[in-house]
Amino acid sequence: MINSGGARLGAEAAHRLAETGLYTFEPGLTDAEFTRIEREYGFEFADDHRAFLAAGLPVNVPPEEGQTWTRPWPEWRGGDLDSVRRQLAWPVEGVLLSVEHNRYWYEGWGERPVDLATARETARRRLAEVPVLVPVYAHRYLPAGRGDFGHPVLSMWQTDIIYYGSDLVDYMHREFDDERGEADQNWNPRATVPFWRDLV
Repeated sequence: MINSGGARLGAEAAHRLAETGLYTFEPGLTDAEFTRIEREYGFEFADDHRAFLAAGLPVNVPPEEGQTWTRPWPEWRGGDLDSVRRQLAWPVEGVLLSVEHNRYWYEGWGERPVDLATARETARRRLAEVPVLVPVYAHRYLPAGRGDFGHPVLSMWQTDIIYYGSDLVDYMHREFDDERGEADQNWNPRATVPFWRDLV
């Protein structure tokens, strides 16, 4: 059962995106499809993310020249499974790249091993314990977790992680609305998801 606040937030985010006219939509995911996806990939959607995808699936358009993601909207229904897996793995793989190439080390992991291969393997083991982030669009993510909603949307690029919306509705406005303007001085999102909040 989706929390009513999460359902409302997800439906409003879908409406906000539809109003932009940038994308067409397939019918939303069904309960059976959510069950299959969550079993296949080993996570549960947050309530607002689930409600957003139940309202309608945004359809990818041909990429623009130089665009990083050729299919920024995860193709949860009938898409390339490896592509979705790569998008799900992006946050963890980004941290591992920073461990390997930028000498990054999270202080909560203790002392960094001197040997690079050992450091990378230690980081991989520790990252297997952190909360799962689920792609919303390209490298914009929400934490997984049934019963949760209202988390800020995070933009993930290795360990360069920033807020891209105080919640899913705000994210749709900031990412896709040409009339968005500048963030007001009171805009102050706060990530609550363990580990990842420390990298913002």
